[in-house]
Amino acid sequence: MHHLPASHRFSSFRFVALAVIACAAVVALAQPARSEALIVVEADSGRVIYQENATYPWHPASVTKLMTMYVALKAVKEGRMQLDTLLTVSPTAAAQAPSKMGFKAGTTVTLENALAMMMVKSANDMAVVIAEGVGGSIEKFADEMNRTALRLGMTQTTYVNPNGLPADAQITSARDMAMLARAIIRDLPEYEYFAQIPAIKFGRRVTRNFNSLIGRYPGADGMKTGFICASGFNLVASATRNGKRMIAVVLGAPSSPVRAAKAAQLLERGFSKTSGLSWLTPSHGTLASMEPVLADPPNLRDDMCGPKRKRPGIQSDDDHVEIAAGTNGTSENGDGNFSLFSAGASASLKPSEMLALPAAAAEPMVVYTGPKRSGAALVAAVAADEASQTPPAKKGKKKGVTAKIAVKPDAAGAKPDAKPAAKSATPSKPAAQKQAAKNPAEPKPVQAKGTKETVKDAAKGGAKAEAKASAAAKPAAAAAPAAAKPKPAAKDAKN
Repeated sequence: MHHLPASHRFSSFRFVALAVIACAAVVALAQPARSEALIVVEADSGRVIYQENATYPWHPASVTKLMTMYVALKAVKEGRMQLDTLLTVSPTAAAQAPSKMGFKAGTTVTLENALAMMMVKSANDMAVVIAEGVGGSIEKFADEMNRTALRLGMTQTTYVNPNGLPADAQITSARDMAMLARAIIRDLPEYEYFAQIPAIKFGRRVTRNFNSLIGRYPGADGMKTGFICASGFNLVASATRNGKRMIAVVLGAPSSPVRAAKAAQLLERGFSKTSGLSWLTPSHGTLASMEPVLADPPNLRDDMCGPKRKRPGIQSDDDHVEIAAGTNGTSENGDGNFSLFSAGASASLKPSEMLALPAAAAEPMVVYTGPKRSGAALVAAVAADEASQTPPAKKGKKKGVTAKIAVKPDAAGAKPDAKPAAKSATPSKPAAQKQAAKNPAEPKPVQAKGTKETVKDAAKGGAKAEAKASAAAKPAAAAAPAAAKPKPAAKDAKN
């Protein structure tokens, strides 16, 4: 047998070891180091302040609606649509999974109201209504979304629907979402308020924006949340402080509170970069200079909605499931202290403490179905929507019908009222007899007779009283034998 020298064997081993390490490195590059993607950038320059896994592909979930809003409002700005353009809910739109407004097919709504409902409530049906109204169909609108993404430099983004409901081909990245947020701020300043609405009021229902930074984090001014099992909890957020605006993107957070806390931390990190020591931190370049990572987007379904969760999420892009799918643990919420500045005062709060505070009071935007209205017509439209929200009251209606039947005979006379009274008097006889047995001194015959005669007189409508009056006029001799007979008296007591 031929034996290799020891030096050769060592070289061969080292080669194999290096090959294994190289393969492991390639595999590591194909997957994000952590199950989150984070980035914070300056809104005006696109300079990256901090990032983690920002160029890894990710499922966008409802942050997709930022592009839906952008394309629709660009159509308005170019004169192809108007905010008061009336759109119709199609059967396809009505069939979308929650979260949604739940309008029936054929319901009409203005583009302005549809946008507000989509951005605040994350209404998937309204996203389809907008797509069909602007693009003619979901497919044509998705094509326009993709053309827009390429124009904006979002090279890692592909859309197949306007709402972010689960689709394998619906992909983006934290870097691309930051690019889109910059485009909204830059290109649509007059319509940017759609991403800032704190709440909407439809009929009697008020829905707060699911972006919990709005009204809590000082300077927060947008933009959109999202969740599906495959993506985790996503958030694109922006805030302005001292004339400086920052954009933060969080993809794949384990819960709604965590995504908001991490976004707040990223924004704080961005604002702190404007301090005199910002030159000490390394530069991450700009959004345009970041190199995309070629990989498949992670699927977080098992982590987000699997049996390991205390309260599993729901397979839909429904921000209403945030509480159900959220975690209560504190080990993963990154509660590092940071300063909040409001009205000239500062306070050191943890993100979880800040988010636990009640949101600042804000007037909700009134939304409604039907065409554009104002004044008395708007009041009437809101009242109609309130009436449509009346919960099913089948039991209440039955009670109402019963009440009408009971009250109606009053107009006909006293006879129907007397019958229920007679029934109520009948069960009192055993009770009276039992009471008399316990207390022999109580005048049982008088009480029973008085009760029965009163009921009987009422039931006869006074006829008995007249009969007695006639009997009183007869000779006393005729009355005496009748009084001597006990059976008729007993019969009256039974009646």
